[in-house]
Amino acid sequence: MKRLTLLIVSALTLLVLLPEPSQAIPALARKYGFNCNMCHTSFTKLNDYGQRFRDNGYQQPGQEGLEKTVFETFPPISLRTSTGLMIMHEPDSKSTTSGFHLNGLDLLAAGVMHKNISFLMIYTPRIDEPRAGYASVGSMDPSQPGALESANLVFSNLVQDVLSLRVGRFEPGYQAISSKRSYYLLQPYEVYEFSTPGNNFVFADNQIGIEATGHFREGIKYAAGIVNGSGANPDNNNAKDLYANVSKTFGRGEGQSSGQRVGAFGYLGWVPTSLMVPFSGATGDGDGKINKSFYRIGGHASLNYNTFNLQALFMYGSDDKAIGPVRAVSQGKYHFTGGFGRLDWAALPNNRMVASAMFNWITPPDFDKSSRVRAISTLVRYYLGDWTAVNVALHGEYTYRETGYTTIAKQHQFAALLDFDF
Repeated sequence: MKRLTLLIVSALTLLVLLPEPSQAIPALARKYGFNCNMCHTSFTKLNDYGQRFRDNGYQQPGQEGLEKTVFETFPPISLRTSTGLMIMHEPDSKSTTSGFHLNGLDLLAAGVMHKNISFLMIYTPRIDEPRAGYASVGSMDPSQPGALESANLVFSNLVQDVLSLRVGRFEPGYQAISSKRSYYLLQPYEVYEFSTPGNNFVFADNQIGIEATGHFREGIKYAAGIVNGSGANPDNNNAKDLYANVSKTFGRGEGQSSGQRVGAFGYLGWVPTSLMVPFSGATGDGDGKINKSFYRIGGHASLNYNTFNLQALFMYGSDDKAIGPVRAVSQGKYHFTGGFGRLDWAALPNNRMVASAMFNWITPPDFDKSSRVRAISTLVRYYLGDWTAVNVALHGEYTYRETGYTTIAKQHQFAALLDFDF
């Protein structure tokens, strides 16, 4: 116990950095001479203006065609690199681990190429030494693989406000609450990361395809898309996945920092149950046969009161009984529920302090109770810097996590961090 206490105290006094894929683009703040809080409640969480700015293809609403393009300004590139100390304690095995790790490099770029034509790119270059991240400890390949997390073009206002198109790899609109803009650096949205037996679809993955978005004066917004559904991997069948998300905001705002937003989403995908030729195309795409369907549906809400913001999401998922191992077939379709609720509070002038509490859960079917998850997380962030650059945060985070049902595995995670991007 003394050892654990010492490690916790060390974590809270050592200020280190942990990486987090993020859509905060400081280069855009430099372009416009904005404070980061122009678009973020506190980075990385978007406020109402930041949401409008993103939806409008990284253009100031009402200023389309009047601002400088990427060809007329400095390259809009931002960097993110980090090292970190993480502590993990498992009371059942009475084991505690801790260590410093260098966690790789992110390169982020976004900007306007022409009126109503813009782009976003997030690239993580391959890094062999030192190892890329905590999650790779114990793996055979500790390097950071090169990856294009996002690479897309946005064609805005094809029909003014009503229709924009995003093409390439992007964070899909069915993620009603963004997994890339959470304050939490250790704890994800568990239901976003959950994959069912025999199905490689992960809700949190950025997808490759095309998406239509738009909004109406009544506060109604929509997103609908066609994607591979396989993340960055080649598609293993010729059927494409479909999704839609519709939301309604009551009051002024976008439901991010003011107004009240509620909505519903649905995702329909297909998984081949027979791979006659695993890789038939020159690009690696497969020719899977006998496709069986799966779907994810749910509701979401973002409610605001003063500087409090409550975000919640519920998801129901179902896979055809032919998807997955024999035990799932014998038990019928694979049904599960899950979701999360997160309460954020911004305090002090310029939102210099943020406190948050979050609850995650996943409830699988009875024949897969070992996949049950319950997690409670809390954090406090304090931001440093002057008005022009509040993009350095002192960050403390804790998560208590349980997995399983009959036999429950418990885990404590601690971190004390210095989080920044530039």
